[in-house]
Amino acid sequence: MTRYFTEHPRDFLAVATPGAGKTTFALSVAAELLGRRQIDRVIVVAPTEHLKTQWAQAASRAGIPIDPTYSAGQGKTSADFVGVAVTYAGVAVNPLAMRIRTERFKTLVILDEVHHAGDALSWGEGVREAFDPAARRLALTGTPFRSDVNPIPFVTYAPGDDGIPRSVADYTYGYADALKDHVVRPVLFMAYSGEMAWRTRAGDTLSASLGAPLTKDLSQQALRAALDPKGSWMPAVLEAADKRLSEVRRHVPDAGGLVIATDQDSARAYAKMLKGLTGTAATVVLSDEKAASKKIDTFAKNEDRWMVAVRMVSEGVDVPRLAVGVYATTTSTPLFFAQAVGRFVRSRSRGETASVFLPSVANLLGFANEMEVARDHVLGKKVTDENDLFAEEDGLLAQANASEAASAEEAFGPWEALGSEARFDRVLFDGGEFGHEGEVKVGSEEEMDFLGIPGLLDADQMRDLLRQRQSDRARKQRPAAAAPERTASEAAADSLADVSAHEQLAVLRRELNGLVAAWNHRTGQPHGVTHSALRKECGGPAAAVANGDQLRARIDRIRDWAARRTS
Repeated sequence: MTRYFTEHPRDFLAVATPGAGKTTFALSVAAELLGRRQIDRVIVVAPTEHLKTQWAQAASRAGIPIDPTYSAGQGKTSADFVGVAVTYAGVAVNPLAMRIRTERFKTLVILDEVHHAGDALSWGEGVREAFDPAARRLALTGTPFRSDVNPIPFVTYAPGDDGIPRSVADYTYGYADALKDHVVRPVLFMAYSGEMAWRTRAGDTLSASLGAPLTKDLSQQALRAALDPKGSWMPAVLEAADKRLSEVRRHVPDAGGLVIATDQDSARAYAKMLKGLTGTAATVVLSDEKAASKKIDTFAKNEDRWMVAVRMVSEGVDVPRLAVGVYATTTSTPLFFAQAVGRFVRSRSRGETASVFLPSVANLLGFANEMEVARDHVLGKKVTDENDLFAEEDGLLAQANASEAASAEEAFGPWEALGSEARFDRVLFDGGEFGHEGEVKVGSEEEMDFLGIPGLLDADQMRDLLRQRQSDRARKQRPAAAAPERTASEAAADSLADVSAHEQLAVLRRELNGLVAAWNHRTGQPHGVTHSALRKECGGPAAAVANGDQLRARIDRIRDWAARRTS
């Protein structure tokens, strides 16, 4: 606010994490400008119909009456309103009508989640044509911009160190800043892996472990098999999430949970599972239902346990009591992930925590570890000239990718999920990873170490508790070296009988790689440099051929680094 009213810019871009109060900031600016008679009218542009209504409700509380039912072809609105709310799609349909309305008065245009102006070329062109004559334009966004070639209207770009233009924000308030100020909740990510099996249209039966190194198409198919309602993975994860919700509700009685589903059939099936678990019906929100917005509003005000939605509860939808989420959708872009997690971080009182259950898939785990990383809009390179030096290379890459994709659904077509089994994998928090050695069964005491974490903890308390529980469990599992009835070799033989050598090494390598990734997140040090430093300090060959003792030594060493850095 201070910067805005010191500089009085015509265009202002505020980048702030979901839940930080972008709506409050924008309406405060609007109220001040109206009071100073520097503007006469307000136009809010939002991504969805539901958000139009939400903006109108928030504006009403701020003393700014806004019409959310306005359409570009409608012409005049009631004299009771000082503004209207429209969608980006609605602006693109008739930008000239919006331009005429903008020109008639000194107008402030609030562009909510402005990155959507780059979703389609027509949307960006429509926004530019409609609001070019506006007296003031206030652009808001809370999510990482994509890399593409469509510049977003009224956003300033400047070349980075690599010469590629990037968006320049006038004010940035990231998740790390908001967490430090206790404006948002800390997020605990519960990752679940397991074995998946499916049959292709060609009749081939495939199986894979969720979270294992797989090609992109196989990883996506394994994820689809996990999310299939007929398997065992989703019921197990929903049961775990409901246990976590029960623990949170001990301290936050009205805490609610949200399952984000891929499609309507899956949403209904998940709701049926939840009813079987809890004995009460879950609220199902489908995007094509006329009553969808009313259902969300009702759920926000009551104390029901669960809501299941298909994309409807994403950007800007405000249900502050949501504290537990299940990410059960195949949509895995950084933009959608950040918006989905944003539904759970809105803080009401200090100490509330959020828990998000997700499949142990590499890209999702990466997004979870990078919650605090702010991103700018990057204008990438687009090959339009056949004489471009990179055209042939890009063409070969596209051809190679196409042939790889042909091994997936383009070649096999619809397939059938044959079965799935869930296992607790790990917890991600504050760029670090926590868990227990080996595979942890769903419903085990080891899993409850994390599901039973209190619902009221600040970030420092959460970090300390996770470390304490992990170390306590490790001490319990560590065999007594001096026990007369069992020698070390006998204990090792028993361990190998339960888990084969290659499986043990795979678990250790995965743990080491996860810790190295977390270290990269905290320090910016490349993974290869960290691996080399660990080899130099601990000795031994590369991680791919190191033995179990060498891997354990490196895991202990990097944890020592993290502890020293934190202290």
